[in-house]
Amino acid sequence: MDINQLNENQKEAVLADDRYLRIIAGAGSGKTRVLTMRIAHLIRDLDVYPYHILAITFTNKAANEMKERVRNMLGDDTSVPWISTIHSLCVRILRQDIHCMGWPRNFTVLDADDQKAILKEAYKELRLDATSMPYGGMLNYISANKTEDVGVDEAMRLAGHDREDVLRAKVYAYYRNRQEELFALDFDDLIIETTKLFASFSEVLKKWQRRFGYILVDEFQDIDRIQYRLIRQLAGDDNSVYVVGDPDQTIYTWRGADVNIIMNFKKDFPEVRTIILNENYRSTDMILNGANSVIQHNRNRVEKELFTSRKSDEKITHYAAASDEGQAQWIASKIAMMHRAGKPYKDIAVLYRSNYLSRSLEKGMLEMRIPYIIYGGLRFYERKEIKDALCYLRMAVTSDDLALQRILNVPKRGIGGKTMDTIAEKAREKHCTMYEVLRTEKLFAARTQNTLDKFTAMVEGWKKQIAAGNSELYRLFEQIIEDSGYKAMLEENKETERIENLKELIDDVREFQENEPDSSLEEYLQQVSLYGDREETMASDYVQLMTVHAAKGLEFDTVFISDMNDGIFPNERAMNEGKRGVEEERRLAYVAFTRARNKLFITEAGGFSYILQKVRMTSRFVREIDEACIEHAGTAEKKDSGPLTFSLSSDSGSGTTQLKRRSSLLRKGDIVVHKVFGEGVVVSLDGQIASIAFPYPHGVKKIAAGHPALQKK
Repeated sequence: MDINQLNENQKEAVLADDRYLRIIAGAGSGKTRVLTMRIAHLIRDLDVYPYHILAITFTNKAANEMKERVRNMLGDDTSVPWISTIHSLCVRILRQDIHCMGWPRNFTVLDADDQKAILKEAYKELRLDATSMPYGGMLNYISANKTEDVGVDEAMRLAGHDREDVLRAKVYAYYRNRQEELFALDFDDLIIETTKLFASFSEVLKKWQRRFGYILVDEFQDIDRIQYRLIRQLAGDDNSVYVVGDPDQTIYTWRGADVNIIMNFKKDFPEVRTIILNENYRSTDMILNGANSVIQHNRNRVEKELFTSRKSDEKITHYAAASDEGQAQWIASKIAMMHRAGKPYKDIAVLYRSNYLSRSLEKGMLEMRIPYIIYGGLRFYERKEIKDALCYLRMAVTSDDLALQRILNVPKRGIGGKTMDTIAEKAREKHCTMYEVLRTEKLFAARTQNTLDKFTAMVEGWKKQIAAGNSELYRLFEQIIEDSGYKAMLEENKETERIENLKELIDDVREFQENEPDSSLEEYLQQVSLYGDREETMASDYVQLMTVHAAKGLEFDTVFISDMNDGIFPNERAMNEGKRGVEEERRLAYVAFTRARNKLFITEAGGFSYILQKVRMTSRFVREIDEACIEHAGTAEKKDSGPLTFSLSSDSGSGTTQLKRRSSLLRKGDIVVHKVFGEGVVVSLDGQIASIAFPYPHGVKKIAAGHPALQKK
């Protein structure tokens, strides 16, 4: 083990002989190397038997990586200590000692599919429907009750006379009862029951305290209250505790992580020594100094200033686009240019705050024929709520069988499988669509027939509005989502992310109509099918699109962070929470910035936001970046952005002056050539923004008149 490869703070973190150590490890500071070398030091230099060392990680991937590193340091002739996730640790403890609590050692561990299977049983018995009470929301309810130590009786009492809460409590009771019948524990139970075991049986606790004399915890900033209780129980009064984390990267408070645990560690372990790892080996000084200048606005943090020896003149580029579409086009064109210059797609990532933001970005990638994947998620047009909503649109246009079958009972209308089979059989018999059967036949008893008649009347109303041409397409779409009850269903179930996705889809329809004013709803659906039917690229070289949360722990040569607007990043909910919410969002921005090794682009979209219901403003996090580290580019000056000024692009020379000079050369009726969309005609000018009509399928695009991709013919 070569200690000389470490910097002074890293050496101190590896070799310190204090019983309690808190290592504040900044982004890219080599914490995994320090942690694994600490384990090797305990075994090689201090003769600690591996059997007595416990290292806790938070993913199986991290655990396997750490095991491999330790094995390489120690050689195959030395046993490796217990390195695992906290859930795997609890399974091991419970397999040995859960019999003390009256449970068999061969208990079952429930995975997500097992949990849903139990819920399906409960829903069947209680005559509930998953569309009105989704499994995900129910599992969150059960988890919250367990972690807050709310039993079935207490849950029923808290439900009071609220029908929906009473039904949830009944499902909770069924779930708990079924667990006992199956001798089954879910992931929450593994930790909860282990802490109960230790609290109830002191001899069992002492056995495990003797077993693990050295406890090391990775990603300590992400642990929750129950996990911390377990760590404190194992630590006792005599064991060594070594925790590694970064309060500036606490971004999971929404799932229980508590930044105050690492911040207040000294209160529980007064003798603790804190060592700060503040040399970053990942990012250039421009990126790092920009990230530092933002995170320093947080008050609830351990003061540290990351530095790096990786010097660069390449500043962070901030680009302000006129619209969502313009932002996506700019990002895609930059990526295409870099790829032509030799940069592999896989070295590039596009990060965004929320999943719904991928819609315009995906379109930009597809139009430029850039291969991409959504890391850890579905493409926009493949998401359930998007498919459902598009099927409702299809009902207003084509009323095809596939669309009808998907949404006739979504939201729940009491239409069962037998009814659907009867409709399908009659359609085959009459050689017509299932919707034609609904519209012309009376096949069912009064209650069911009345429901179907209401449905067809609703669809016929939409069809009449389309035929009359009295409504803008996106307004009609809003009405369809409202009339159908789909929006109300999502609101009732508090499906916030799905609602945001629907709003983004409505915005997509609005954007389509603005760009293609003479087009129909049918043409919109045809265009979407071209996006939605693209197969996932199997190439090894692709751009990765992902949320910032999904990017935690990853790094890329080049990173784009899109939609840096107040209300989006930081998001509206966090801003409404005040200081605490904004500080969490700022930590998220810090994590996003520090994913980049060599180049960081930050972009924003201008114009009116359908989701925010207001004009977009530059994110406060952009304004907090040290001006020495950032260059601004974009379509126009932003009055809302304080000292920021915008130039045409990062390599455009004379900035705003040049933009005005170049844009003044365009006139209505001019023929122009765009690098992506080809030849077009200027149909109107609004200041420095030109509306240009391009051939199908591009339509009318709003583009900065002085954009470098645009040339007058």
